[in-house]
Amino acid sequence: MKIKVLGPGCKKCHETEKIVKEAVAEAGVTAEVEYVTDLAEIARHGIFSTPAVVIDGNVKSTGKIPSKGEVLRWLK
Repeated sequence: MKIKVLGPGCKKCHETEKIVKEAVAEAGVTAEVEYVTDLAEIARHGIFSTPAVVIDGNVKSTGKIPSKGEVLRWLK
């Protein structure tokens, strides 16, 4: 599983990355979590509002910090 947290490096983006990593550890899944700050790559995903979470190429969240519960549901 490949998870990307997309954002320019703001506090909300770092919080999103932290929540995603905690959820991955809690769920016990094998996943690569990547934090992407490159604006061109963010735009390629069609993201206009950050933070955003993309799992295996599917956009799961944009413009808000997801709850750990939301992320856990996405991982199942």
